[in-house]
Amino acid sequence: MNFKIDLNKDGKQIDINIDGEIDAFTAPKLKEAFEPYAGIKDLKVLVDLSEVTYMDSTGLGVLVGIFKNLRASNGDMTLRGLSDRLKRLFDITGLTDIMNINSEIEGGV
Repeated sequence: MNFKIDLNKDGKQIDINIDGEIDAFTAPKLKEAFEPYAGIKDLKVLVDLSEVTYMDSTGLGVLVGIFKNLRASNGDMTLRGLSDRLKRLFDITGLTDIMNINSEIEGGV
């Protein structure tokens, strides 16, 4: 299964680029990659999902967990590059009303 996480930290900004499927098998890798940064105050995270081909509820749960952790530490997360399918997943779950989804950048809707 193809799955790749590229995480770059620069001060209080983290850029996460994900490539592949985020599912029950790969979502724990995403959670593990973020764990060293959990609890850092005022952290801003930009997650690029433009190369994500599939995401299930496990992947969605990990992103929500990261989002909650960031908010608890006065941080924030922006998602970008959502495909039509991913955007619909966030719409159906009501997360588009809660999370910052920048749909005007690279492949967003």
